[in-house]
Amino acid sequence: MKKATPQEILQRVFKISDFRPLQKEIIDHVLAGQSGLVIMPTGAGKSLTYQLPAELFDGVTLVISPLKALMKDQVDKLRQLGLRAQFVNSDLAKDEREKRIAQLADGRFNIFYCTPERFQKSDFVQALQKQKVALLVVDEAHCISQWGHDFRPDYAKVGEFRHRLEDPPVLALTATATPEVKNEICEKLQISSSNVFAMPIRRPNLAIEIDDVYGSEAKVELLSEAIAKTKGSKIAYFSLIKTLHNFSSELTKKKIPHVIYHGELPPRQKAEAQRLFLSGECETILATPAFGLGVDKPDVRAVFHVEMPGSVEAYFQEIGRGGRDGAATTCRLFYDQEDLTIQMEFIDWANPEIQYVRKVAELITDNPERYRQEGADFLREKMSFHNRRDYRVETAVNLLEGWGLLDEATDLERLDDLFGAGARESRKRRQQEKLLKMVQLVNSKQCRQNFIYQYFGETQTETPCGICDNCRGVSSR
Repeated sequence: MKKATPQEILQRVFKISDFRPLQKEIIDHVLAGQSGLVIMPTGAGKSLTYQLPAELFDGVTLVISPLKALMKDQVDKLRQLGLRAQFVNSDLAKDEREKRIAQLADGRFNIFYCTPERFQKSDFVQALQKQKVALLVVDEAHCISQWGHDFRPDYAKVGEFRHRLEDPPVLALTATATPEVKNEICEKLQISSSNVFAMPIRRPNLAIEIDDVYGSEAKVELLSEAIAKTKGSKIAYFSLIKTLHNFSSELTKKKIPHVIYHGELPPRQKAEAQRLFLSGECETILATPAFGLGVDKPDVRAVFHVEMPGSVEAYFQEIGRGGRDGAATTCRLFYDQEDLTIQMEFIDWANPEIQYVRKVAELITDNPERYRQEGADFLREKMSFHNRRDYRVETAVNLLEGWGLLDEATDLERLDDLFGAGARESRKRRQQEKLLKMVQLVNSKQCRQNFIYQYFGETQTETPCGICDNCRGVSSR
C-alpha cells in the first residue's frame, strides 16, 4: 500500500494546513535518508522536521535531548495526536523504565526520547540494537560544541552512540549557533556544510530594553511596575534560586499574583506552576532558565531578566520565548554590576580544578552505596564545607558521567587529559569571552537587535530595529 505524503500526514495527523518556511525542505531531505543540521529560532517548528518523518519511516526515530521536562511535554502532545511516542529518563521509577525499554525492544514505538547518558545503560543499548534506528535526532545540538554556551560532556559521545547504532542518518537541531559552534557540530556528527538549513534569526517584534540599576530594592520596584503595566503573560528570569525566592516574597507583599519555577522544586509543584501559566490562570511566572525550554506559549507579552545571563546565546534563547505569535513583546533586562560577579562565580563553579574532580570521583567509587542513596548531598557534605550550595559538585559529577569515568574506576588517569589545567583553562576562557560579549551588549549604544545578529554571524547590515531602547533613544545607561 502506498504511503501517505508529508502533506497528507501534516493535515491528517498534525492538524496543520501548511508547512512553515524550511520545514518541507528539511523533511524531504530527511526522508531521502540524508543527514543535516537545522538552525531555526525558538518557536519556528524544528520538532516537526523529525516528528513527521517518524510517521513515515520503517523503524524508530531516536531523539537525544538533555531536557527531561521537554520530553514529557513532547510525548504527551504526540500521543494525543495518536503517534506511538514514548520517553525514558531518570525521573521514572525503575520498573516503569524497564517496562518502556522492553516495549522499545519489541518495536512498540516509532519515536523515542532519551537523555544521552542513557547510552551508558547496557539494557537500553541492547533494546535499540533489536530495532532499526531510522533517524538519530540530536536536539539542543549546541551542547556538542565546546564553543557553545551550554556544552555538556555527555554530548561529546554522540558520534560514538551513532556508530553503535550502525550509523543512521542524523538530524541535529538548535535554535542558535555562532559560526564556530555550527562548524564543530558538523565536524563531530560528520554533516556536510552543504546540508545546513539555517533560518534567519530575526525577531523584529522583540523590543529589547536594558535598565542600569543598583541594588535589589530598585529591581523589585522596576519589576513590580513592569508587571503591573504589562497586559498578558510575563516571564521573569533569575540566575539564582535564592534571588528568585527573595523577589517572590517581595511580590507577595505587594499582592502581585505569580507562580515560581526552578529545578529544585518537587515535580508536582513544577508541573502545577507550568499548568497555571500555560493556561493563563496565572499571568506571571518567576523562573530560572530551567523553565521555558520547549514550552509552546505563543502569547508571552514580556520577558524580564532580573539578573544578567552569562552569554548572548542564553539571553537570546530566553527572550525568544516571548512574542511567538508575532505581536509586540517587551524584553527588559535590569542590570546591576553585581550580576557580573554572579556570572563570574558560575564560571568558576563550572570549571573545577582537576584535584576537586578527582576527589569527587574517588568518593563515588569508594562509597557506591552511600552515593546511590544520598547522591549529591553526600558529596557536598564531604567536599563543600563552607558552601553547601557550591555547584562544583554537580559540575564534577556531570563531567565524570559524561566521559564514562564513573563506570571505569580504574581509569581515572584519563582525568589529566580531560580536566587538566590546559583543558580547564581553555573552557574557562571561552566562557569568559561569552560573558564579555554579554557585557558588551549591555553597554552597547548600537541597535540591540543588530548587535545580536552580528554576534551570530549574520553579516548583512540591517537597518536599526526601531523599537529597542537605543533606537528609541530612551536607554537608562
